[in-house]
Amino acid sequence: MEIWDAYDSKLNKIDGVTLVRGEQIPDGYFHLCSEIIVRHTDGTYLIMQRDKRKHLGGMWEATAGGSALQGEDPLSCACRELFEETGIESDELIEIGRVLHYSHKTYYVDYLCITDADKNSVVLQDGETSAFKWVTAKKLRSMSRNELATMRQLNFIEELT
Repeated sequence: MEIWDAYDSKLNKIDGVTLVRGEQIPDGYFHLCSEIIVRHTDGTYLIMQRDKRKHLGGMWEATAGGSALQGEDPLSCACRELFEETGIESDELIEIGRVLHYSHKTYYVDYLCITDADKNSVVLQDGETSAFKWVTAKKLRSMSRNELATMRQLNFIEELT
């Protein structure tokens, strides 16, 4: 069972309230997700293909990331998720934006990781990702809604290039 902290719409933690993955999140509460855009020092971006067993399986994502566990702050969550989903270790993440998604009851905190890691050393997380590739910003921006699980990160990529 995955336990999350509850937050308000300003990303203030609500003391005494816990949320459980899979259970309905009450109105006015949000859970925290951290997302990490990974850019190699050569300027290419890492995209990951979602495992076919997941929602939107087979589609590509421009981020690693996931839900913050109870007690995790956004940066700690981002560092953990980055390592779990890619094998890349970094505590030099740069916060690049925040998005409050009311219908998902989720507060997304987005980070940029600039890495010089060996591009072939990316580790896939069983049950989460099935493939990866490095693409140029131009290629990433040209990908359609039928290919990308979410278009939200393209706004950040546009600003970063």
